[in-house]
Amino acid sequence: MTDAIQRLAALQSRDLPVHGGRTLAYVYDSGDPEVDRVAREAVAAYAASNALDPTAFPSLLQMENELVGFACGLLDAPASAVGTVTSGGTESILLAVQGARDSRPDVVRPRMVLPATAHAAFHKAAHYFGVEAVLVPVGPDFRADAAAMADAIDDDTVLVVASAPSYAHGVVDPVTEIAAAAAARGIRCHVDACIGGWVLPYAARLGRPVGPWTFAVEGVTSISVDTHKYAYAPKGTSLLLHRDAALRKPQFFASATWPGYTMLNATTQSTRSGGPVAGTWAVVEHIGDDGYLALAERALAAVDAIVACIEGEPALRLVVAPDSTLVTLATDASCDPFTLTDELVARGWYVQPQLSFGDDGPTIHLSVSAGTHAHVEEFASALSDSVAAAQAAGPVAVDPGVVGFIEALDPTALGDDDFDGLLAASGLVGESADGELELPSRMAEVNAMLDVASPAMREALLVAFLDRLQRPVRRADR
Repeated sequence: MTDAIQRLAALQSRDLPVHGGRTLAYVYDSGDPEVDRVAREAVAAYAASNALDPTAFPSLLQMENELVGFACGLLDAPASAVGTVTSGGTESILLAVQGARDSRPDVVRPRMVLPATAHAAFHKAAHYFGVEAVLVPVGPDFRADAAAMADAIDDDTVLVVASAPSYAHGVVDPVTEIAAAAAARGIRCHVDACIGGWVLPYAARLGRPVGPWTFAVEGVTSISVDTHKYAYAPKGTSLLLHRDAALRKPQFFASATWPGYTMLNATTQSTRSGGPVAGTWAVVEHIGDDGYLALAERALAAVDAIVACIEGEPALRLVVAPDSTLVTLATDASCDPFTLTDELVARGWYVQPQLSFGDDGPTIHLSVSAGTHAHVEEFASALSDSVAAAQAAGPVAVDPGVVGFIEALDPTALGDDDFDGLLAASGLVGESADGELELPSRMAEVNAMLDVASPAMREALLVAFLDRLQRPVRRADR
């Protein structure tokens, strides 16, 4: 047993750090070790519990209902509101789309109207549930164009979506206008507040300008908010709230058409570990409303400091002023964005590159949390040094012949051997001397090649990449 724990620690040493405020994507750090202690103990205590049957584990039901109640207070929910604990933002979004579809059995070919900046989870929902995604271009400020979205609504539309904020740019859509257009046609309006829902209410209380987006907006029928983000809870929980129980009802699934127990589920999952639920409940209880206000103030102060760092670097520009805790920056011609990303990572700061989309070039995304606040001076120094290093290295150029070759390829016509060659040529995968898969230590050249590929080719290459990553490991000592 000790050997297993030691090996676990050795394996984890290769991962990004989840504490210290330097990983500006994927994880959210409160900066308080006590929060982590509370979470670990609660997860461990409930790791074997199963939220499948709320009558078997009523303590989990109580915790879920209290979490929803806390969120109702944040989101200006009416007394009629109900909610469900899910496994994450994607599941909350999937259920919002599935519920909208199933609420309209009369619509043969259901559609949902999305701003082009809506999270990719809506595209996954479209793929899974056969709901056509109608993408509407956003305005120059990267916010949804409410009038264009209203024009896109038709008799087959079952859902209209807004973001609070959008992930890629960190701005809140004009929810009032979007929800009003949906309500005028009797259509559901979902607000994706997965990343902002637990911080925007506190930002408003701190006096920062936040546009209306909660259930206080007439026409908003459901909201998703992730607790594993700015509630600083363990990974594996999100909340989906509906304005009333009738709106939630199509989300439920029951089946008695087999000889076992009657299956009854509130989410896409059946068996659900009680660990994440208990961990989330314990963290929310521990931090409390006043604690979240203080954490939001710290995170937003870190955002302000990082924005000032960006504005102080002539080679950088802020893509749009952030409404919340997400910062997006771009570079000028003297500083390659993908090289800048590598340089920041090399200095211990993980930031997320975003590839070109439409007429907009590549950008760099930062999800800032409260734990970053104590380290903003270190970030400023690392950013300045990274910009200088990226400028000295020069731009990453993709050979025009390679660009032409990639543009001419049809990803649907490529086989495994073709993808193996493309992955090797791109630098995404290689093999060590003993035949093991090796990942690149720097990603600038890889990202530059992906950046010139079409979205369809990017998807195909990365699916092939994931397929090759996820292969069995047969150990000789077993």
